Amino acid sequence: MMNFLELETVSLLVTVVTSVLSVLLLIAVSRQLWTLRWTITRDRESNLPLPKGSMGWPLVGETFHWLFQGPNFHVSRREKYGNVFKTHLLGKPVIRVTGAENVRKILLGEHHLVCTQWPQSTRIILGPNTLANSIGDVHKKKRKILAKAFSRQALETYVPRLQDVVKREVGQWCSESGPTNVYAATKVLTFRIAVQVLLGLNIEETQINYLASIFEQLMNNLFSLPIDVSFSGLRKGIKAREILHSFMEKMIEEKLQRPSEGFNDAFDYILSSAKENNHDLTVQELKETAVELIFAAHSTTASASTSLILLLLLHPSVAQRARVEIKDLELSGTRCDQLYNAGTRRNSVNQCDLRENTGGERITESTTLTHETRNSKNVTEEESKYHLPHLTLERLSAMRYLDCVVKEVLRYFPPVSGGYRTVLKTFELDGCQIPKGWSVLYSIRDTHETAPVYQCPGTFDPDRFAAKRDESKTGRFNYIPFGGGIRNCIGKELAKIIIKTLAVELLATTEWRIATQTIPKMQTVPVVHPASGLYVNFNYTDSWGKEHCVHT
Repeated sequence: MMNFLELETVSLLVTVVTSVLSVLLLIAVSRQLWTLRWTITRDRESNLPLPKGSMGWPLVGETFHWLFQGPNFHVSRREKYGNVFKTHLLGKPVIRVTGAENVRKILLGEHHLVCTQWPQSTRIILGPNTLANSIGDVHKKKRKILAKAFSRQALETYVPRLQDVVKREVGQWCSESGPTNVYAATKVLTFRIAVQVLLGLNIEETQINYLASIFEQLMNNLFSLPIDVSFSGLRKGIKAREILHSFMEKMIEEKLQRPSEGFNDAFDYILSSAKENNHDLTVQELKETAVELIFAAHSTTASASTSLILLLLLHPSVAQRARVEIKDLELSGTRCDQLYNAGTRRNSVNQCDLRENTGGERITESTTLTHETRNSKNVTEEESKYHLPHLTLERLSAMRYLDCVVKEVLRYFPPVSGGYRTVLKTFELDGCQIPKGWSVLYSIRDTHETAPVYQCPGTFDPDRFAAKRDESKTGRFNYIPFGGGIRNCIGKELAKIIIKTLAVELLATTEWRIATQTIPKMQTVPVVHPASGLYVNFNYTDSWGKEHCVHT
């Protein structure tokens, strides 16, 4: 017979096992109920099944998997469930969609199949009066008003000041004794462009730095769980927004009180356009518009600029060819499409260097962009500046190969991974029903990576956009870095101008070398950026060095 102590031990073990089994059973049941809760929301009038996929855990769904796994989350589920699969992210059931034809149906279905739907936290923080959060006729009216701020006339107005801001920031990068964190630096650059060029503000350095830190707080919490409690991401984002709105209100009131002096910034164009369309913008609308303008020009453009620098570091032959194009335009004034067509295929990147190459491999000696230089730290900003002419839209448009480089950067590393929509009525995709009321996330990155029109899509090859070869012409929804349809990015031309202006300044006046032993891995949330930073040493260089044309 067992003694009393043995009985107590057995009883304790039974209690522990029972408790553990009960907890596991409860978890299993709760997860099944959670899955059932969304399964019964299918449209019973449709015979099609819901897409395959997992809804994760109660309340949080697969949000933490998504945050921790990064791009691997979507890749693994796409491989398991196909181009259309269901999941649960940021408090909402989501159907993720990949592929040009599937994406086409969503982007062209705006206002009748789907409507725009940012995550709830994003809608709250940005505010109801923004273009991003507007739908239907309100969206059309707002877009028409804002369009004037991104017209060719307006962009031509911005270019000189934009170039000056770029020159000053690059000068700062070159003056630093140590390496520059490129993503952090490009965010400062794009914030300055938004504040000084688009909003027309001339404010002190300390004030710019303070506002930049506040805006960074807003961006860091833009995609968070929609729980408004102390210390939550949503609460931090709202607090940052209120600080920005308070500052913007003073700026707006001063601007409205001053007499009109022509068109100097985006706000001038917006106010003029509103007047032409018989719409009186409230101060609240203008505050939200001001923050949205910064939002539109900030992180996504900084992301693309960082990717540009990284990819040119990894592909110096591409950088050299772009540099020669810039030199030819500057010195001889010949048309750059003649130079572009004279280029040879030996200068394109032919090997399949898949994106895994940006995942932590050691860096070779080729990952530096350089001319033959004198002691670069002794070259002043002014000595370097005079080598570059004033840029215009015509000059930038003439740089045909650089245009291909920028397009390929945006295909290879699209800053935004996709866009959200809410389903207005049930429709079919890939043999599955997309039920009314659910959210749809169309994938830009996955579509670029899997589109069959691209030859070796994992290769960084600007020549794929050459006029005679242009692979993106086969179905316009195979290339969607700025979205598509009536919701395509209204500031896309400005974004490309910023990236090209930065590229011209860097290629024409500087050399740069990566400061770390490995290539940083890329993180995709909320935009594509180096997870551990991209640290680069920048130096001013002798005018054009002694390099020769790559095609002579």
